[in-house]
Amino acid sequence: MADVDTGPECEAPCTAPALPAWIVPRPRLTDRLARAVRSELTVIVGPVGAGKTALALEWAHTRRPPGPVAWVTCDGRAEQPAVFWPRVTSALRDAGVRVPDSVATGEGPLLVAALAAELNRRTEPVVLLLDDFQPAPGSPIADGVSSLLRHAPGVLRLVVLARRDPPLHLRRGRLASGVTELRTADLAFDDRETAALLTQHRIDVPRQTVSTLRRRTDGWAAGIRLAAMSMEKLEQQGEAERFVDKFAGDDEAVASYLVEEVLDLQPPAMRRLLLTTSVLDRVNAELAAALCGEDVGSHFADLVRENSFLNPLGHGWYRCHQMFADVLRMCLRHETPGLVVALHRSAAAWLGAHGQLADAVGHLLAADDWDRAGELIVRRLAVGQVLGLSRTRLPADLTRRAPAEPESDRPEPVLLAAAVARARDDDATCLRHLERAARQLAELPQDSLEQADRVTRCRLALAVIRMSRLRARDPHLAYTAALEVEAVGPLLPQGALAQHPEIPALALAVRGSWEIRAGHLKAAETSLTGALKAAGAAGNGALRRDSLVELALLEAVRGRFRAADELAAHATQPPLPSWSAAERSRAALHLVRAWVELARGEPGRARHELARVDGVLRTAPDAFLAELRMLAGGLAGAVERGTPAPQVLGELLRGARLPESVVRTVSPACAFVLGAVRHGAANGSAVPERLGGRPARTERLSPRERDVLSRLAQMMTTEEIAAELYLSVNTVKTHLKSVYRKLDVTRRSAAVRRARELQLL
Repeated sequence: MADVDTGPECEAPCTAPALPAWIVPRPRLTDRLARAVRSELTVIVGPVGAGKTALALEWAHTRRPPGPVAWVTCDGRAEQPAVFWPRVTSALRDAGVRVPDSVATGEGPLLVAALAAELNRRTEPVVLLLDDFQPAPGSPIADGVSSLLRHAPGVLRLVVLARRDPPLHLRRGRLASGVTELRTADLAFDDRETAALLTQHRIDVPRQTVSTLRRRTDGWAAGIRLAAMSMEKLEQQGEAERFVDKFAGDDEAVASYLVEEVLDLQPPAMRRLLLTTSVLDRVNAELAAALCGEDVGSHFADLVRENSFLNPLGHGWYRCHQMFADVLRMCLRHETPGLVVALHRSAAAWLGAHGQLADAVGHLLAADDWDRAGELIVRRLAVGQVLGLSRTRLPADLTRRAPAEPESDRPEPVLLAAAVARARDDDATCLRHLERAARQLAELPQDSLEQADRVTRCRLALAVIRMSRLRARDPHLAYTAALEVEAVGPLLPQGALAQHPEIPALALAVRGSWEIRAGHLKAAETSLTGALKAAGAAGNGALRRDSLVELALLEAVRGRFRAADELAAHATQPPLPSWSAAERSRAALHLVRAWVELARGEPGRARHELARVDGVLRTAPDAFLAELRMLAGGLAGAVERGTPAPQVLGELLRGARLPESVVRTVSPACAFVLGAVRHGAANGSAVPERLGGRPARTERLSPRERDVLSRLAQMMTTEEIAAELYLSVNTVKTHLKSVYRKLDVTRRSAAVRRARELQLL
């Protein structure tokens, strides 16, 4: 077999049409096609205008085929056996392949058998290319071509260009590795090819505009060509870039082309199926049946098989080509405008029942049905997603489409509007909607289990929005809302809140923050540790970061400065988010750093951090942090003046307006700061929890132990480490035991601290 060549001319005889001057060179695909024809069957499947014929022509004229090329242009679905086989034999003869008259004049299976026998007499392969080959499954033409391919193995190289999968037993060929396929995604233009096509039309636009056009057309060759033809007229006016920004399937040229070439050729049931499902971003057989009815939905398999504008997404789901979907939606609006809203609502009902919440909400927004969107979100306990508390997000349209004042006597749409206002940081609107929803909620009946469940879910949504709003304004009222969440939780079905870890994450973070300020330090540690874990499960980096900062603050109050420093360091490490200027937790972070600098004997650096605390507290007041800041400032002044510790300590603590339990706890920390400076803070004394010198190195850790240790430093649980490293939980525990032994520690926090001292992290 001849090697693939990239020369300008093919050497074997070829009956392909002439190579048009407008063809965009696509060497990446002609190379693939040149390799593909070494196998028995090559299938190029794509929608009308995808560039199938252009690709085959470029290959035939610029690559070296394995033998003579017989090119047959078919009549698509209208092809008749009495016309098809004479075309095949004539093309073979024109390509230099011997076909006796006795064979050429045959009919049906006898012709196919005689042609296969004649081909088998050859010593070199022959390429038979069938362009626009669309016979029906089981038709005489389909069966004849399959038989010819089966009975002329090793000689016949069949290349088929079609808009749908040809009925040639592709699955059998795939199993035997005898089929090469190029499909719609393969045929899509890339940015370089798009730019080359625009250059043909003398259009010069920035690279970003080229990429935008390629994305808008999904790389569809005909769409790019049609856009280029329109852009030619606008280029001199400087409007080409603006045209691309608005270019879509509803463009007149694109719409006319696709309606004429695709939509109008469909049988009535298939046409209705295409139009009805066009409201969907993705579709499967069940969803199609739900929208169209079982009678039309049963044609879904035929639609998938015969329409290459549908791209598979996996698991039975398909996405319609963007520009064709635009055309279908335009036709649906023109032909049955009253049906569009009903279709969106039907789609939302099916998607919501099958756990596709974001898609369901998107369809309700498209139907302008805010009431049902609110009911669905509240019923599914998804208000946290509206507030941005979880990694799962609802459509961005939610904030754009929110009504200024929902016209509803039901609390759910009003609660949704409150959540959207909170997400926009529009406090006045959020408060107004919350008050209105509370009044509506108080009037709801609870005469049945269903009604009681509805009230419970509304109460939960109300409390979550209140927590989010009050968290940075009033810790005590936010704590009251957190208690409401904890009271409502047991009234929900078992495990309901476990599916929404963002809600307990926020409640525990709010509770822990208030408990520190109330002096319940042990309870705060429990709450914040739980918040840290729940925030990780929810994918909420901001809550995880804030919980780490509050835990660092707790450790600083306890005088555990090394642990406080480590927790503060964790809070500032990617991928955790950074702070905005007025976030209260940012003040807590700088306050922790100030206390750590005091413990290091660096009052100047501590004052620098305290100045940053002041800057945040001016815009986000916090009485508790302000008192700790004053206490730290007094310590810094005492250190700088060299005032004896006993003389200053009592005075500072008496002036601090802090809970008694906090005063008792922070008193040893203050004494340590003053005493540490007097005895030489930077000399690395052996005071527990004190920031000191770096110990000697220990036994070397294995690469896997380092992996485990690095994730331990990210505050990940054993289960989370196991999942991320694809290990069993027991294996992770074994590695942890080894890490503890080598670092001579017994606890996680100590292991991380020791590893930092040894510069292992």
